[in-house]
Amino acid sequence: MKSFFYFIASFLIFAGGCTSSEPIDIDSENLLKTVQIISHDSLEGRAFSALGNIKAQKIINRNFTKIGLQTGKNRRYFQEFSYSFKGEKRQEIFPIKKPKENFSNVPDTTLTGRNIVGTLKGKINKSIIITAHFDHLGIKNGNIYNGADDNASGVAALFTIAEYFKKNPTNHDLIFAAFDAKEFGSLGAEYFLKNYEDKENIVLNINLDMIAHSDYDPILFACGLHHHPNLRKPLERIKSDEVTLLFGHDDPLNRDQTDWTFSSDHKVFHKENIPFIYFGVESHKDYHRHTDNYETINPEFYIETVKIIIQAIKNFDEFLLD
Repeated sequence: MKSFFYFIASFLIFAGGCTSSEPIDIDSENLLKTVQIISHDSLEGRAFSALGNIKAQKIINRNFTKIGLQTGKNRRYFQEFSYSFKGEKRQEIFPIKKPKENFSNVPDTTLTGRNIVGTLKGKINKSIIITAHFDHLGIKNGNIYNGADDNASGVAALFTIAEYFKKNPTNHDLIFAAFDAKEFGSLGAEYFLKNYEDKENIVLNINLDMIAHSDYDPILFACGLHHHPNLRKPLERIKSDEVTLLFGHDDPLNRDQTDWTFSSDHKVFHKENIPFIYFGVESHKDYHRHTDNYETINPEFYIETVKIIIQAIKNFDEFLLD
């Protein structure tokens, strides 16, 4: 990771330490315990449509139920979808021996996934969609890719954020969506938005993907302001003594940074011209490796990032009333 001083030269910095008129109180112990549960070996890396992925779905369902989120019209949190992998894409993901050049001998494979979606109703008919994917890479070469940062951290944060706003109601409806099949091209997010009936009333997507691991300086990025500069003020108001909140990774012309605009599930909202803010960290030594375990996250950093995100949601909830 580049040095802190490089960031000062390159981006606008808004110092971390999450301060507000009232302190943000969360159950930090339970937050960390949940990451540990979701990234446990028993879930076998939560690969799309695999048994460990289904176990993760049940954990998310239980937590949404415990918090008391509202279900959808089918009176369930689950939103089921299927996807058929064909030809070259099927061969890339599920290879067979000696495929023909035109992949005509590669059989189609259809997999079923589930999003888990719950709601906290607000005072107005406008929605903020808070998202995190729960799938990961499964087992490769005998190694379990547990994905503690990517993205057990985002899913556990969903629960903590929902618990906070259950006690502190908002103006906007808060839709909490745990998406499946992000690692296969955001299939779950695409299905969710394609079938969302009240799309015109979505004012913002807040996407959480990798928010618990910082190798060097404690830095969290908010990506999206290049596309939506009007959302800057609510983020500028956030202060933290422990984590530095930076803006960036969203300008395709900035050669000093990779562009994250299409790197995670927020891209689906962006394609529909729905504003987004994506919270995440830069790639680290354990990214997409079997060493991305609970033991390699940074607990203090993670707890503070979740508080920052809660403060951001509070700020956006007021700001977007105008």
